[in-house]
Amino acid sequence: MNKKELMSSTLYLARHGNRLDFVYPEWFNTAPRKYDPPLSEDGKIQAQQLAQRLIKEKIDYIVSSPFLRAIQTAHIVAENLDLTIKLEAGLGEWHNQDWMSYSPEIHPREELEEIYPRIDWNYSSLLTPIYPESEIEMLTRMKKTGELLVNNFQGNLLLIGHSMTVLGITNGLLRENRAIKASVCSLTKIVNREGHWQLELETETSFLSEFDIKLSDGGGE
Repeated sequence: MNKKELMSSTLYLARHGNRLDFVYPEWFNTAPRKYDPPLSEDGKIQAQQLAQRLIKEKIDYIVSSPFLRAIQTAHIVAENLDLTIKLEAGLGEWHNQDWMSYSPEIHPREELEEIYPRIDWNYSSLLTPIYPESEIEMLTRMKKTGELLVNNFQGNLLLIGHSMTVLGITNGLLRENRAIKASVCSLTKIVNREGHWQLELETETSFLSEFDIKLSDGGGE
């Protein structure tokens, strides 16, 4: 089997749903893991709407950032598509010291196992971010993670992460520098045609008709 046959044919990229700390900023003051917030209630509904949007697509694998809001989004989608979730640290939040005063602590396996049975714990991350991380380092990480994932899976991939996940991987595969602004639960689609990646859909949100979709204004994404 040659390299082209091994590569994924279609890549879907989605940002997680709305964060609890965006709705209730005071949550941050008492949270045990303040840099790993869950979805807000409207974020969970957005994830359901994303799942319904993806039912008509053919998804073979779901790979998610290990941050809780991405896992929760991915789990809702996985329940609807009857798939497992692989956690990839390389898709994780930008380790930006302006947003985080220390390396972010994420939820441990023993807590996640009880609530999210679709996580595939046999999968091992291909890349791990190091705190602190410059913007160039983060974008390089996203680009490399995207390249590794599409070359390690045959079939159609759904990656669920953060706004910078969408930006870095899309520009990395397209070899462009597009100003991509991924709002919560937006969907991007990139298709591999004879070894060349082409953008087919950029940050679609039309399926989120019940909400006023807003971009993060910083402090994490």
